[in-house]
Amino acid sequence: MERKFLRGVLLLLTLLLASQEMVDAKMCKTPSRQFRGLCLIGRNCDNVCRGEGFPDGDCDGFRRRCICSRPCRP
Repeated sequence: MERKFLRGVLLLLTLLLASQEMVDAKMCKTPSRQFRGLCLIGRNCDNVCRGEGFPDGDCDGFRRRCICSRPCRP
């Protein structure tokens, strides 16, 4: 019975470590080439970034620029 418990704990730790690596995936950010003006509404930026082939976009920084993002390639 102790072996089953130990195997279960090891399996749980392995899954926890694997899921942590997936959460830590870095996002590469690039300013949008097509968005014009101040970025005040994130939904507009997101739509423009999707049109540029990015999965996500959001307003960022003091200058309120539209920044597109995607998971970095290894």
